[in-house]
Amino acid sequence: GLDPAGMPSSKSNLMLSSDISNFKEMAISNEREPVEKSASLIENNGYQDSVYINAAKIFQGIHNEKPQDKILVRYGNELVPSLPDFKDECSQRSSYELAFSAVKYQDLLENILLDSFIFLLQPDELTSLIVVMLYDLQDRKFQARQISDEEESIPEVRDVERYLYSFKTKLAAALARCRIKHDALSIEYILPETLRKQEQRASALPLYAWINTLKSSLEDIYKELKKEGFTKVESVSDFEGYTYCLDKHCHDVLVFPASLKEEILNLELFTGYKLILQDKSRSLAVHSVKAFLNRDDDIIVAHMGSRLTAAHMSVLSNQSTSKVFVCGVKSQAKEVELKELFTRMACGSMC
Repeated sequence: GLDPAGMPSSKSNLMLSSDISNFKEMAISNEREPVEKSASLIENNGYQDSVYINAAKIFQGIHNEKPQDKILVRYGNELVPSLPDFKDECSQRSSYELAFSAVKYQDLLENILLDSFIFLLQPDELTSLIVVMLYDLQDRKFQARQISDEEESIPEVRDVERYLYSFKTKLAAALARCRIKHDALSIEYILPETLRKQEQRASALPLYAWINTLKSSLEDIYKELKKEGFTKVESVSDFEGYTYCLDKHCHDVLVFPASLKEEILNLELFTGYKLILQDKSRSLAVHSVKAFLNRDDDIIVAHMGSRLTAAHMSVLSNQSTSKVFVCGVKSQAKEVELKELFTRMACGSMC
């Protein structure tokens, strides 16, 4: 059809906006559960089928809509788009990251599809899926995806994957022409300079991790970090190599250089849930609530935006008789998953 993507219903739009808001906080924080590696990303060689489907649904609702006279790539006309259904927080994060990346490079991806002359062979309803999968395909240098035998297969994803891969030479050539046109070493240099600078600043932000005092003390954490070769310094301005400091506002939060993210996440302190990587804004919120609590006050988490934030609230209130009641868990499977996480973190005051 000639129409751009239809507007979602108000209910769907509100729910999607809420999820996007939660994801932005997650993305800023680089929050990550320590033990379980993402089941969504298979060693940088592609995602599970469900991630592509969810990313396409998100992309359908947030992609940049162009004026009628400038529409060359059509995204169907689904008046009430279906909402994403995430298996877990890792899947949710991967889906939003993929969707936002596709939106960021939407013009480039559309140009690749148009320049390669393969786009007209597919129905408009599949456009969002094609775009997000094309982004991932070029990000993998057009290499085949590694698929686990245990993975649930989704026919639409497999069909689009075969379709794109059969034209990988044309798609790669179209991408190369775009890079030559913009004199760009990589697709990042095709982005506006202001956006590139924003991303550079974001990647340099320090990492924050709160101490799970149910599993370790501040002193023990210091000792373990020293064994791992880390040196405690006074402030972020003193960061150099394997260093860290205590946050100035939250007594249970440590700060690390951004460059050490992958290394610290592999430490037993993180894999054993003694240190939890999470943005400082989440910790500030938890400490603000704690400051107003009486010894026997209970806490209600009305919207389950972050499991780690709820766990942090439980840890901080552990010395009192307070209980933390978590609402908004949408399925029994998610409830089981949540309880397993809280058990691993030794959070006993969660209800």
